[in-house]
Amino acid sequence: MDRETRALAEKHFRGLGARLPDGVCGPPGRVDFIEKPDAFSYADFFKGYLLPNVPCVFSSAFTEGWGSRKHWVTPDGKPDLDYLLRKYGDMVVPVANCGVQEYNANPKEHMPLREYISYWKEYIQGNYSSPKGCLYLKDWHLCRDTSVEDVYSLPVYFSSDWLNEYWDAINVDDYRFIYMGPTGTWSPFHADIFRSFSWSVNICGRKKWLLFPPGQEEALRDCHGSLPYDVTSPTLLDVRLHPACARCSPPLEVTQEAGEMLFVPSGWHHQVHNLEDTISINHNWVNGCNLAPMWHFLQQELHAVQREISEWRDAMPDWHHHCQVWPGPEVIMKSCTGINYKEFYHFLKVIAERRILTLAKEMGAGTVGSVGDSRLGTQQAAFDVSRITEVLASLVANRDFQRVDTSTFSLQPEELLQQLEEVVTATAAL
Repeated sequence: MDRETRALAEKHFRGLGARLPDGVCGPPGRVDFIEKPDAFSYADFFKGYLLPNVPCVFSSAFTEGWGSRKHWVTPDGKPDLDYLLRKYGDMVVPVANCGVQEYNANPKEHMPLREYISYWKEYIQGNYSSPKGCLYLKDWHLCRDTSVEDVYSLPVYFSSDWLNEYWDAINVDDYRFIYMGPTGTWSPFHADIFRSFSWSVNICGRKKWLLFPPGQEEALRDCHGSLPYDVTSPTLLDVRLHPACARCSPPLEVTQEAGEMLFVPSGWHHQVHNLEDTISINHNWVNGCNLAPMWHFLQQELHAVQREISEWRDAMPDWHHHCQVWPGPEVIMKSCTGINYKEFYHFLKVIAERRILTLAKEMGAGTVGSVGDSRLGTQQAAFDVSRITEVLASLVANRDFQRVDTSTFSLQPEELLQQLEEVVTATAAL
């Protein structure tokens, strides 16, 4: 990030203050297509797409050097199932049944990749039909299971990725996935976890995306308040079941070709269909640009938990605590969203401390190693600190967070906030 881009970003967020963008907007008229890597900088992406939170598609030129595009694909552009079998056949992968609805998703099972590839070959031979159903390999954490240096390289545009930086730092999980499946596999209507951004690259095959900007999904809710499972279903035409559907703009439709990379902005609901036998690599990611939507989403989720168990309020001692921590090791909120307020604070703390180290190195306060993605530089670190400071201030002032037991925290939230405010002041002139 350069100084000009940082200044623009900070002006943008000062204009928003502590609120999210107002109103419900229709989708843009088209999705920009970025053709040449040499003519498109990180600043171009940040200013043109990340800040305004709109999608774009990068051409296959951005991924032409990836090992997966060379080794996972046959000369005629199909998935090289035999190569994948030899390379990864013994790995256990999650597989969803696209033909079965389980709430607003599909049930999953785990199987060795060799078993899934055997199914896939039989599915093709059976004219894309099988008594086992339409199975889709989804959310395979290949990066967590093995080295992927020869598979792909992270594009600089997506390298400010706090979500995976955090999980890598604590060595627990990640949000890097492989998807693969035959023609007809699909993902039901959803928005990405934590209101994260995502990017998706088709290693081979083609996808159709149906994209709705934040707020549009509200018009798609049924009379019970539930979002649809399938936005192509004719049931959405039933005004008794979906009384507000006529107010929803048509989706932004994108056909993603082999090698192309799609940026999906924060909070955009979408549905995805594989038009051919397809393999894709996908990341979910959060940074300073969508940290406030993530925090807003977590507050909404906790309020939803509180409403669900409100009937127990009078009978349950320490009710507010139980909304976040159920008796035993599991957490109600975490089971619904993957994170609770306590872990959200730890997430902010880890990223904040790493950015403070980066800035300390630049300002001559000792020698430290490289922290985060060094390609983005000091201006990015200063911007990150300013965004964390604003959200942490809101977290510290939040009444539900104030009920969290922080006595075992290595650094109290108020102390971290004070540190960050001092860093923001010290780096204002950078």
